Amino acid sequence: MSTDQPTTNRQDEWERLRSAHLRATDKRPATTAQGFHHVALLSSDVEQTIEFYQGVLGFPLTELFENRDYEGSTHFFFDVGNGNALAFFDFPGLGLGPYQEVLAGLHHIAISVSPERHAELRSRLGTAGISIDFEDQTSIYFSGPDGERLELIADPLGSMYGNQVL
Repeated sequence: MSTDQPTTNRQDEWERLRSAHLRATDKRPATTAQGFHHVALLSSDVEQTIEFYQGVLGFPLTELFENRDYEGSTHFFFDVGNGNALAFFDFPGLGLGPYQEVLAGLHHIAISVSPERHAELRSRLGTAGISIDFEDQTSIYFSGPDGERLELIADPLGSMYGNQVL
């Protein structure tokens, strides 16, 4: 933890929230969702994005077509496993400039990988000259080609740092 940050003990608040809202697994209703169909981000350069996500990270490009909402815009998809897709749009001529980074207020996208792939992808990021922003035993944080913050996490789906989250 940075020494610039004040330490705040929020254990009581978290316990209150758990007591008020967290249900035991056998009492928890099933979700109404089937999972993420896709998460969509902005791309400033379609080919650069493809080279990064497919070439560096190994997520196959699965489709590419015109965005129905903006003429001339590309909508393209990558397979991130388990029936999930990461999608991108480019908006040529829209002139978003630096403002594009605040659209939707996204903090980061955590992508599950096996521990073996975690080490391999860490090496591939280094070979590609991608700076690592933060790293611990199971997570690597870095930025994609348009500044999107990404995490490769070697914890199993539904688990994080030894805690079941699903």
